[in-house]
Amino acid sequence: MTRIATHRLSVGLLTALALTLGVAAPAGADVGATIINRCTHAQSLAGFTQQDYSKALQELPTEVEEYSDCANLIRRAQLAAAAGGGSAAAQAAIPLTPAERSTLTRALRQPTPVQVGGQIVSPGVVNANVASALSTLPDPLLALLAFLLACALVVAGGAIRNRVRSHR
Repeated sequence: MTRIATHRLSVGLLTALALTLGVAAPAGADVGATIINRCTHAQSLAGFTQQDYSKALQELPTEVEEYSDCANLIRRAQLAAAAGGGSAAAQAAIPLTPAERSTLTRALRQPTPVQVGGQIVSPGVVNANVASALSTLPDPLLALLAFLLACALVVAGGAIRNRVRSHR
């Protein structure tokens, strides 16, 4: 009986050790991914090194960069860490790069038409084409609209015919 208990204890300890080692590997996962994960879950980004923040910015997925403010938040945390972690540094605005500044200046001027894909695109102008709107409708819906139009014409024609006959 003690032999079975000792065997169960050793199997239990080995299982616990294997589980601990299996859990410890992801805990030591990439620091950049950890920062990105914390940012996407609105957790604090404080306590990392400059290299960690730089790595996170390099590894930032395109979707996260486009649809969240994580890149800006990571840069702010990086600035705060460089300034000693003060709260004023975390709230400081990030200076624009010369390329960003020139793009912003051009965007604030009077919008000018731009050629995109061989066509001129004017900002603020919506080009509506009825043919393209109808061609995107499903065929059954087009058939239903045609049927309703035909019914409306028949009803309108009958009403006009009755009115003309009543005035004679």
